[in-house]
Amino acid sequence: MKKSRHQKIKELVEQYQIETQEELADKLKEAGYAVTQATVSRDIRELKLTKVSMGSGRQKYTILTHSEHYLGDKYIRVLRDGFVSMDMAQNILVVKTVSGMAMAVAAALDAMKLKEIVGSIAGDDTIMMAVRTVEDTKIVMDKIRNVLEE
Repeated sequence: MKKSRHQKIKELVEQYQIETQEELADKLKEAGYAVTQATVSRDIRELKLTKVSMGSGRQKYTILTHSEHYLGDKYIRVLRDGFVSMDMAQNILVVKTVSGMAMAVAAALDAMKLKEIVGSIAGDDTIMMAVRTVEDTKIVMDKIRNVLEE
């Protein structure tokens, strides 16, 4: 039952913009799962769901992919050591790095295997990333911040 419920949670989080545990519990109940708030809370922890900004102060749950959550220590160190800043221009994310570190930081970001990113180009101290949508760009920025702050 737990495995089935976890699969359903993944589907719901990808399909809907779920902001709270209560919303998730309601969607699960609609799908035929009898859950308590404590069960939903535990499931969120076990699935390692995280909240990302949707803009206008709202947030939603999202799933960190296995590779994001278990990025090798080497990649995390490279990302933290080389990262300087990031900014968006519509659906293009520009990441500034320490001089000479753009390719290494780009490799670390590629290792995250973010489905929102179409591709990236690295120079000496700048990475340009083509992202699917403006909203996805905000999501990618939040995911990068999460890795940097861990």
